Parts: sequence; C-alpha cells; structure tokens
Amino acid sequence: MSTAEATILLVDDHSVVREGYRSVLQKQPGLRVVAEAADGAEAYRLYKSETPDLVIMDLSMPGIGGIEAVRRIRQWDKAARILVFTMHENAGFAVQAIRAGARGYVTKTSPPETLVRAVKDVLAGKIAISPDIDHELALSRISGETSAADVLTPREFEVLRLLLAENTTEEIAETLHVSPKTVANLHSLIKDKLGVGSDIELVRLALRQGILTEVDLGEA
Repeated sequence: MSTAEATILLVDDHSVVREGYRSVLQKQPGLRVVAEAADGAEAYRLYKSETPDLVIMDLSMPGIGGIEAVRRIRQWDKAARILVFTMHENAGFAVQAIRAGARGYVTKTSPPETLVRAVKDVLAGKIAISPDIDHELALSRISGETSAADVLTPREFEVLRLLLAENTTEEIAETLHVSPKTVANLHSLIKDKLGVGSDIELVRLALRQGILTEVDLGEA
C-alpha cells in the first residue's frame, strides 16, 4: 500500500519514548500517529477501534508483552501490519515476533532513519529487519543448543517470559485469561521442549540464550 496518509498506533509503556518517535514519524510526509497505548491489552483494544494502517509495538510492557499482543491483533485481523521496535537485540525475540505475525523488527539502538525506512517497507508489504538483528539471526544458527525461539510457540514463549519475570501460575493465568491448570501444563511443556528438568535450569538456559539478562535478575 502507499504510505500516503498512513495511520499509526504507537505502543510503548514509556510516554517519553512514544513522544520521541512520534516526533520522528510525524516529520515524514504522509505518516500520522492516530493513537498511543502503554501496554499490550490497550494496544489490542485500540487496534480494534482505530484500525490503523500500522502498529509500532514495543515488546517489554506490563501485563501481556508485545509478542502476545502481536499474536492477538493478528488473530483478530490477519492483514494487520505490525512493526516491532524494541530494546531486545536478541535473535530469539525477533524469531518469535515474526512467528506471531510481526512484519518487521527494529532495535531502539538503530538510527531514526532505520525506523522510518522499516515503517515504509512494512506499509509497502515487505518484511523489515534492522541490520544488527540480521547479524544476530545468522549467529544464532551456529549454536548447537536447542533454541527457545525455534521450538516454542509464541504463546509458550510469552508464558516463559512471564515465568522468568517471577510471575506466579495464578498471575500468569489472569494476565493471559486462561486457567491456572493451562499455565501449569504449558510450564511443564516448555521444560520438556527445552530439555530442562527444573526452573533453575530454565533460568540458566534463558541467560545463555539472552532471553533473560543479569539486569533482569537484578530487577526481579
């Protein structure tokens, strides 16, 4: 599609960040930010009411994360165009985001022109990946370890993310609107798929694969 008067929904839990890239985008002719959301659930609601041409989605937010929000939006509208714009410079998150239905993945360390180019590419129906993530994707294929990104579904990956953030089974069930039994079953399935026998091993694997960082552990 043409980018003429393309409407955009910005999703990021930091208002300062939204203000920054709203300013960058609205300097481009034909791009108009029509709505903003601070979390995945609000993004889903606003997408249904505003039906924007493009969603620019962060990944780490309170409640449901960006990957789950992408999955829900694409489930509601198969034609939704979603570009992930995130701090996660990790191939696993990129794989999961694309698998959930995102059409692009750009890191926040990328220069503004990379974001603008990705926006135009996704609006034109192309896939857009920032160069640093392209490099990470290539490197990830060399590792012999079972990658969480390769074997888990987007829903399982979201449960893993919430588990690593020290959410209880009941809290995860409430966030995802499923039963605690479903969460417990998914928890067990995730460990089976990744070949680990305990939550400690799960944390170690997540650290090795960059899904969890020492900073995350310090904040937990």
